[in-house]
Amino acid sequence: MAEKKPVPAEIHHATGIVPTLGLLGSSMNAMALIAPGAFLWITYQLQAAATTPSGASCANDMWSGILVALVLAFLTAFSYAELAKLYPEAGFASCAYFAEKAFLDSAKSKRAGPQSMARIAKLTTGWAAHLFYWVYPGVMVAMFAILVGYLYTAFSPTGATLNNATLTLISIIFAFGVGFIAFKGVQGSTITNIWVNIIQWIALVVFSVLAIIYRWHNPEGATAFTFSGAVDIVKFHSIQGVLVQSTIAILILVGFESATAGAAETIAPEKTIPKAIIIALVVQGLCAYLFEYFAANYMVSEKLTGVTSVAAPVAAAAPAAAGAAPAAAAPVMITQTVHGMDAMAASSAPIGDMCRAIGDHVLPGVGFGLMVVIAITVIIAVVGTTLSCMNTAVRVTNGMADDRELPEFLAFLHTENKTPHTAIGVLVVLSCVIAGIGVQSVDGLTGITLASNFGTFVLYGQVCIWTWIAYKGRPDFSLLKHFLVPLGGLILNIVMCGGIFYLNFTGTADNKIEAAICFYIAGAWALISFLYVMLTTVHKNYGMKMITAMIRPDALDDLVSALNSEGLVQGMTVSEVKGFGRQRGGKDHGDVPAKIKFLPKARVELAVNDWDVPHVIQVMETVLNTGSVGDGKIFVFDTEETVRVRTGESGIAAV
Repeated sequence: MAEKKPVPAEIHHATGIVPTLGLLGSSMNAMALIAPGAFLWITYQLQAAATTPSGASCANDMWSGILVALVLAFLTAFSYAELAKLYPEAGFASCAYFAEKAFLDSAKSKRAGPQSMARIAKLTTGWAAHLFYWVYPGVMVAMFAILVGYLYTAFSPTGATLNNATLTLISIIFAFGVGFIAFKGVQGSTITNIWVNIIQWIALVVFSVLAIIYRWHNPEGATAFTFSGAVDIVKFHSIQGVLVQSTIAILILVGFESATAGAAETIAPEKTIPKAIIIALVVQGLCAYLFEYFAANYMVSEKLTGVTSVAAPVAAAAPAAAGAAPAAAAPVMITQTVHGMDAMAASSAPIGDMCRAIGDHVLPGVGFGLMVVIAITVIIAVVGTTLSCMNTAVRVTNGMADDRELPEFLAFLHTENKTPHTAIGVLVVLSCVIAGIGVQSVDGLTGITLASNFGTFVLYGQVCIWTWIAYKGRPDFSLLKHFLVPLGGLILNIVMCGGIFYLNFTGTADNKIEAAICFYIAGAWALISFLYVMLTTVHKNYGMKMITAMIRPDALDDLVSALNSEGLVQGMTVSEVKGFGRQRGGKDHGDVPAKIKFLPKARVELAVNDWDVPHVIQVMETVLNTGSVGDGKIFVFDTEETVRVRTGESGIAAV
């Protein structure tokens, strides 16, 4: 990734992206991704149903699991904030740029080679970022469809349910709808996210306060609350339980770092983004999540009931005939009434069930209405978190594609909206596919969630490493901020990754299915990435491009000197030419168009290694750009073959 220079606040780069986001907009976009108003509803069932490898419920460690995940998030957030201060010019590539630049600065080098550690760090970071950011929207789309299914059942007089095909169709409609909002641009997304945050804050405060009142007044006369009191909610019950819960809980806390992907659209990113990262996590994680989960757990009692399917006891069979193998009978499933946290695990929307209990007994007669109102706010919050993640995902993709590490078409920006519209289209389709897996079963939903979380842990762990590498040897190095904090974050992220592997090898049958889905997705992405990188690296090592530039004649000497000092030119052809561009060689006078005038220019041609093309262009832009009309144009052409006549050498060796 070519080194970037700080740029004026008025405009970020040649694409015409104008920075418009201040601290409020940057923070609100990150907060919308964290979305406490959405995740309490859509992940509480997963957390209530979570079990340790022995099969025992670990729902009682839900709050403490969130606390551990929050510690991990803060350690990582501080690392992101430090990198954002150091590299405000990162643009869309954010974490991938941080990785490469940290190694380049550490080695005091200006550019990375095809096999350099700087490039390897960039690619591994990009792989993890895409596993996280490109799976996460699919998880949200699936959860949205499941929420709609719950509401359909609630409104149905007969309790009818939606089949998986219908849920998949709902997922597709939702994904394309959110994709359209993302396509319209960052300003529209930010306004949407501000209102999303306001609505979800109001809703979660109302729900949480009513849940606590429900426990204090105990209107149903409950005698068996799941938690004996406040201390029982927050304490650690088992290390295994906390580990399992924290591997799920990270899903609800990620997103604080998304502000870094908006650097190109942020005013004074070196100051704004570090603050936005920490503010988003403090408000949504430390305040909102801990409070709302405490309140929800506080009200769970035997009065919350549900039904689940279990295998009927096997009756004693008659003795088989001599020599005959006993017949294998399919288990008979029966329904069983469950209470308390078991009922929450069996429900498709436990928070909806809590809302009905609150509305029926704390606010008599409004149970169904309260559930519907809260569900609507959840739908709005899901829109916000899905939108925010899509925006982050496609910007990271666009940044890496612009750096020629991903297919070129993913680097396109819409001419009017300045959004990565091609990347948005691909992500929407992929989200539909992932959601199709998630709506099939709880195992499918948990599996795709773990895949996104696995990418999160790998990404966050790497960012902690890059923070230390970026700052070591610098005069502003801090033992606490740039070593101890990243080290703590790295250790916790490794532990979380280990937790997923642990479930895969020692967990229940459901645990193993969920972990298997996670590793199938991660493994497929790793294989695709490896093959693509290998093929493109070979091309970049041995491929050639012809770069032709039309420049001001008086800039020729400076350009040759700059390219030569960077070791980027082995030869060059220069010719004197005349021509005109958009201005037709002159200026318009009122309504009278300018007469075409051919202006003298220098035509510069040089053949370069494919790998060097971005750096050559960056050097040319730096030297030639005066900000005035007539600075010139740069063209890049494919070069099929080159032969040195004297020696017969061909390909890049001939250059």
